[in-house]
Amino acid sequence: MRFLEVLKEVEEQPIQVIDASRYIPLDLSETNSELNTIDVSSAEKLGDYVNSVISKGQAEVAYGGYLEVRNIYKRSIHFNNQADSERNIHLGVDLWCAAQTPIYAPLDGRVHSFNNNTNYGDYGPTIILEHHFNGMVFYTLYGHLSLASINSLKVGTVFKQNEAIATLGDASVNGDYPPHLHFQIIKDLGDFKGDYPGVCNKNDLEFYKENCPNPELLLSIKG
Repeated sequence: MRFLEVLKEVEEQPIQVIDASRYIPLDLSETNSELNTIDVSSAEKLGDYVNSVISKGQAEVAYGGYLEVRNIYKRSIHFNNQADSERNIHLGVDLWCAAQTPIYAPLDGRVHSFNNNTNYGDYGPTIILEHHFNGMVFYTLYGHLSLASINSLKVGTVFKQNEAIATLGDASVNGDYPPHLHFQIIKDLGDFKGDYPGVCNKNDLEFYKENCPNPELLLSIKG
């Protein structure tokens, strides 16, 4: 509970990772019947759907996805070994907008690690920042970035709040998805470097719910 209390203290200051003022919720869960008519294995066709939601809502960014049960991961063996261990529950918030959109540090932090996670359906270029706030250490993960975001990056680099840290990648580098940021809060990173599960199975959900609380606790997102 102490971790959630710290996040609520952080929330008292305006925090964004994308410079936008108009957001609209996006439902990519298995219960969204609109997705039944879309080939969600195609980055182009899924991107058309996402862009239509943004356009109809007269928004700049579509967002959502925390703890959503999704079917879009079925296309990749990276998430699926056996039916009873299928990883299909999303642990971060996705912010869907154009490739090359700048990404900003929500708080002061240092680069803990970074990596290009190249499995099909994976994060692609990924950065993890380490934050210290009111005696608590925690981490934020940024997935589906451009290659340029990590080409000259160094572990230990310090970013101030609202400083640009990266840009979004496109489907050719981001795991074959429409451009978007996967943003995740992590309390205990363990031994991971440049990577951390962004999707879990139902058997591990309780652990990840505690270790990766809803990023909307941190972000200032307004429709």
